[in-house]
Amino acid sequence: MQMFIKNININYEYYNNDSDTSLVFLHGWGQNIQMMMPIAKPFIKKYNVLIVDLPGFGSSDEPKEIWSIYDYADTINEMLGELKIKNPILIGHSFGGKISLAYATKYKTRKLVLLASPYKQNITKPTFKMKVYKAVKKIPGLQGLESFVKKHVGSTDYRNASETMRKILVNHVNLDLTEEAKKIKCPTLLIWGTNDEAVSINDAVELEKIIPNCGLVKYEGCTHYAYLENLAQTIRVLNNFIGSDKEWKYTFYYH
Repeated sequence: MQMFIKNININYEYYNNDSDTSLVFLHGWGQNIQMMMPIAKPFIKKYNVLIVDLPGFGSSDEPKEIWSIYDYADTINEMLGELKIKNPILIGHSFGGKISLAYATKYKTRKLVLLASPYKQNITKPTFKMKVYKAVKKIPGLQGLESFVKKHVGSTDYRNASETMRKILVNHVNLDLTEEAKKIKCPTLLIWGTNDEAVSINDAVELEKIIPNCGLVKYEGCTHYAYLENLAQTIRVLNNFIGSDKEWKYTFYYH
């Protein structure tokens, strides 16, 4: 499906179950819908589920101007308005997580899940094709993604991106949301790998302290793609978090 927002076509998949709970999945830089499908698929028959090809990636058009993280957040909000989705649960990986974080500082958000999401300036260069490919290759049941990753993921990294997307990447890397994160009021869950070379686990520990109602799940030995490397556990954790009203000010370790 496609929607015309801000003068561009945006590709998305929407599963409407007339539920009072809506999940929005946002992928990382250089990726697309396929990289979020493994954690979205278990929920598509129970909740309303929206998965988006962020502008500039997948089958969505590139922005016609140099967008900020907040431009992306505003675009997601416009899409939700068109689909009549209110008070969403946002689940974002890396770049998509940063957009989700920005969204939650401006718009009503029921819950927030950040998967290895940068929020300050010391992010290293985003990890692209080979590391994603190696991570997916190791994950039982996800071998079907290998050919997709080989062909598509990383095709719009800094070296190959258009001038517009390069500038958007620079803006993303340089934007510090530390102060804004303090304003997050909704329950927030962080899922991180202890061996993440793109966004350090130390950043996750710091972010957990910054966001008032926040819990941290650590996957021992996992990388920037921890949510896929420990897929079954991620789905269990998400299922518990989505369906629970309890406080999440805890840290969990999984080996």
